[in-house]
Amino acid sequence: MARAHVIGAGLAGLAAAIALTKAGHAVTLSEAGPRAGGRCRSYHDPQLGLTIDNGNHLVLSGNAAVADHLATIGAADRLAGPAEASFAFFDLRDGERWRVAPNGGPLPWWLFVPGRRVPGTGVADYLPLARLLGADADARIGDVIATDTPLWERLIAPLMVAVMNTPPAEASAGLAAAVIRETLAKGGRACRPRIAHPTLAAAFVDPAIAWLRSHGADIRMGRRLKALGFAGDRVERLGFADGADAVAADDPVILAVPAWVAADLVPGLTVPDRHHAIVNAHFAFPPPPALPPMLGVIGGTAEWIFAFPDRISVTISAADRLCDEDRGALAARLWAEVARAAGIDAPLPPWQIVRERRATFAATPDQDARRPGAATAWANLMLAGDWTRTGLPATIEGAIRSGRTAAHLAGEVARAHVSV
Repeated sequence: MARAHVIGAGLAGLAAAIALTKAGHAVTLSEAGPRAGGRCRSYHDPQLGLTIDNGNHLVLSGNAAVADHLATIGAADRLAGPAEASFAFFDLRDGERWRVAPNGGPLPWWLFVPGRRVPGTGVADYLPLARLLGADADARIGDVIATDTPLWERLIAPLMVAVMNTPPAEASAGLAAAVIRETLAKGGRACRPRIAHPTLAAAFVDPAIAWLRSHGADIRMGRRLKALGFAGDRVERLGFADGADAVAADDPVILAVPAWVAADLVPGLTVPDRHHAIVNAHFAFPPPPALPPMLGVIGGTAEWIFAFPDRISVTISAADRLCDEDRGALAARLWAEVARAAGIDAPLPPWQIVRERRATFAATPDQDARRPGAATAWANLMLAGDWTRTGLPATIEGAIRSGRTAAHLAGEVARAHVSV
């Protein structure tokens, strides 16, 4: 049984380790940090007295890799969301509320029902969305769709900035089209919003670690990879901070680390080199019953409000402008928006601001072109991560797919070596 080495225990690394284990490899999973999960992590926050997620990571019911991954690790029941596709919105400027509610099947009859579409829009306003599906690889969304319409302001821009974590007019039309093909174009059954319950760790991380351990994987936390040792066309040594591990001739290595870390480790590797921040605010305040589980906010700083049983959370994407703002002032401004949107009359509760300065790569055409595939110039070295060439923006679905792609390639390489 060949030993497979997976470096990085974020979602891509966990997915790779699981796929390799299922394929019959003995797996060593090494993670630099004290716990698994990467950017999808949960922790107890003493300021709030609550367990929170670092961010509110949304998946959709059409995310097939997510569904299969959770089923494998016994966590299929740990996503919560509505039975039908429904996205609630509130405009802070005029107090208007509405829902966008696609019907279940691919024939979009919901566009002909005023109560299911954006106020002030007609059926013809949605036709330009079809142009995205045929957009050139170097096109930006703003090159394909008008950005001065109510549909843009009240639906397209809020959804696209959340999916792409990039100012939506600048984001890749090709990546947007890939998301639409797998979700909205298939109908509401494929775009029901799903949120990890009760936490990201409980849904995606802890069950994955438990599954790997139960299947014999060697999991090592607090092991930072400092260097790769190459010999010819293969990796032969992994230089960790606490010592070196030899890599046998038929052992695959999957590097599932952030793009900038991979670039430092792998000579000549081209990776995305521009990133955008995500800022999340968490308030220790039980949501009122009328607050939807997820509410899009127009006309303010907050973009999406998430209601959990014990807290209310806010997410702002492409949030570079907020990274150096005073934390207290930002929390107060966001709470004022939450209070108005949720109908709350209460002073600022205990709060926490979480900033991920390099949350995802900038999903622009030029940065998308810098994404490498899973294979490298070294036969037994593969790459995984949502920043690799998944065909999707940086999402949980893309991260899991990347791990599985790298594991599949690693299996082919190992089999080829044995046959030789």
